[in-house]
Amino acid sequence: MQSLMDMRRLTITKPIFIQSPLKRPLTCITGMLQKQHQIHPQAPPPPPVLQPQTNPKALNESLLKRVSSILSNPTLDFAKCKELAPHLSPLEFDSCFIALKSNVNPKTALNFFHFVSENCKFRFTARSYCVLIRLLVGNDLLSPARLLLIRLIDGKVPAFFAGNFESRHFEIAQIMADLNLVFEPVIGVKIADLLVHVYSTQFKHLGFGFAADVFSLLAKKGLLPSLKTCTFLLSSLVKANELKMSYEVYDFICLGGIIPDVHLFSTMINAFCKGHREEDAIRLFSKMEKLGVAPNVVTYNNIIHGLCKSGRLDEAYRFKEKMVKEKVSPSLITYSVFINGLIKLEKIDEANCVLKEMYELGFVPNEVVYNTLIDGYFTLNSLVQGFCKSDLIGQAENVLEEMMARGLPINQGSFSMVINLLCLKFRFVSALHFIREMLLRNLRPNDGLLTALVSGLCKTGKQGEAVELWFRLLGKGFVPNIVTSNALIHGMCKAGNMQETLNLLRDMLERGLVFDRITYNTLISGCCKEGKVEEGFKLKEEMVKKGIQPDIYTYNLLLHGLFNVDKIDEATNKVEEGENLLNELVSKKLELNSVVYNPLIKAYCVNGNMNAAFRLRDDMRSRGVPLSCATYSCLMHGLCNIGLVDDAKHLLDEMRKEGLLPNVVCYTTIIGGYTINSHKSRMTKNSLDIACPLKLLRVISWMNVESNCLPWRALLMNLR
Repeated sequence: MQSLMDMRRLTITKPIFIQSPLKRPLTCITGMLQKQHQIHPQAPPPPPVLQPQTNPKALNESLLKRVSSILSNPTLDFAKCKELAPHLSPLEFDSCFIALKSNVNPKTALNFFHFVSENCKFRFTARSYCVLIRLLVGNDLLSPARLLLIRLIDGKVPAFFAGNFESRHFEIAQIMADLNLVFEPVIGVKIADLLVHVYSTQFKHLGFGFAADVFSLLAKKGLLPSLKTCTFLLSSLVKANELKMSYEVYDFICLGGIIPDVHLFSTMINAFCKGHREEDAIRLFSKMEKLGVAPNVVTYNNIIHGLCKSGRLDEAYRFKEKMVKEKVSPSLITYSVFINGLIKLEKIDEANCVLKEMYELGFVPNEVVYNTLIDGYFTLNSLVQGFCKSDLIGQAENVLEEMMARGLPINQGSFSMVINLLCLKFRFVSALHFIREMLLRNLRPNDGLLTALVSGLCKTGKQGEAVELWFRLLGKGFVPNIVTSNALIHGMCKAGNMQETLNLLRDMLERGLVFDRITYNTLISGCCKEGKVEEGFKLKEEMVKKGIQPDIYTYNLLLHGLFNVDKIDEATNKVEEGENLLNELVSKKLELNSVVYNPLIKAYCVNGNMNAAFRLRDDMRSRGVPLSCATYSCLMHGLCNIGLVDDAKHLLDEMRKEGLLPNVVCYTTIIGGYTINSHKSRMTKNSLDIACPLKLLRVISWMNVESNCLPWRALLMNLR
């Protein structure tokens, strides 16, 4: 009932036509972009939001139940999807999806969207995609939500928009704002964060016009992002010198009732100073103090720098005196700014006085200060690198951040050393921040750094960020090498979602990725771990067709996939396939090892075919392949299973002759065999088997001596 009431509310919402809230062309991003695409000089009004039939009486109850039966389950029923798709229109699904939103399993819905669009050529409405994104965000599935939003904006999903494709940016934002009236508004801030962050990062190469326009549209709808995202957008605009946009965005933030913190105030003071609006910067500084927000060293440095640049040194000195009075310690940047301003005004004596003050306050003048005196900044880079060499990552980060805030030139070596040290300290998110800053400056990170960062992000569960980085590099024209790409694919496979990995691979292949042997082995490993061995064999055939020869690792993966330890009973009927794989290995004259033989030997042993198992053991010897403890434990287990415990025990002697020390598994197998036989003797009252317990005790004694391991736990486990 509640769902139907929500639908009724959405139905009566009239389409709203909104001009670009920022008074400039929507797509006036760069002169080059305009020349290339000849986009309309004025921002088109957003199209009316698609209004599906949401009258509760008009909803087909049977259709609603069929959709519900698919989307409410934890797993997707592919047969039901194929049966339903031909009888479903995009508008009908949209109505059902809204009605069922509270009962939908988001992961199932995501798989449903992918399956029916790929296999049934079904096109969903843009609003349906927005509903799905909102459900994913509401269930903290932020990575898939972000990836889906990027694909929707990029036109990589078959979506049905109410207006032209070019105006989709407005349409998506408007739909999201309208849905906030239908859904629980508690996650509205997260949705606004996601939209603004995606436009500010993923589509930054187009300029920040889209991000600012989407922000203002959401703000007019009463849907403001969090303070953190507002600060991020403002900082991005200021760094890109989109100062007019930053002023307008700041106005929306204030009108929206968000109280800025020290970071946002500092960013805006910097924006005013960069735009030669020093008076506005001073007024804002006073405002933050009245609100009880204490300025920090960055705040002071920003306003001091602005005043020095405009030649207002007396006022800059007053702010410096104020920061000392407020017990905010000046930084190296503070003094560098003063020295730079004094030198530009040819006040050499005063610059020397500043140097003297630095001495008195305990600052050690170095090349940074002296090079500032000659209006050169390159040795700040030397300072960063020196901190890194001394493992002082905190200080290195601080100097680098200050340099970025000041817009000073930073060389590639400084970025690389900081990023490398952060990766070594497993601070991959911080490393990613500086990689993004490099890309903003059109600096290409080296392949080793990229591989380490992508691998680290995946290992810490941040596959979404790693994927975004890969495509961001491509967008900048920095094609990631195959090693970096393989690290990403490996990380996605380790996450356990092969379907998502394969979807990603399709995108990567479209962008020019070329597979190598490691790529294929990674994919085969992922398939085998998920029990999709047939897919693994198909990949092996595909790599052969492409002229890439499988190696020993490929065959190891496939053999272990065939004889999965957890499904060994099911795998015993695959021994013939395993033998064929082994023969293929032999024919290719690849160097064999026990890892190749052991799965097949184990399968024969479980199947009770000990002749075949020992034949493989003999084959190993004839080919000079050393037998391992795992090989012997498989053979012992097989012999014990068919009652030949004494024969299994003789294998212990054989192991010793070959220089192998039996491990706990070997002993446990023999102990298990004897305890079972002893139990059978008691059950049948067979006095001839009275020696079995004595043999058992002898094996226990050997175990205690040879492996220095008390066997009682293993013995008790077998006696249960």
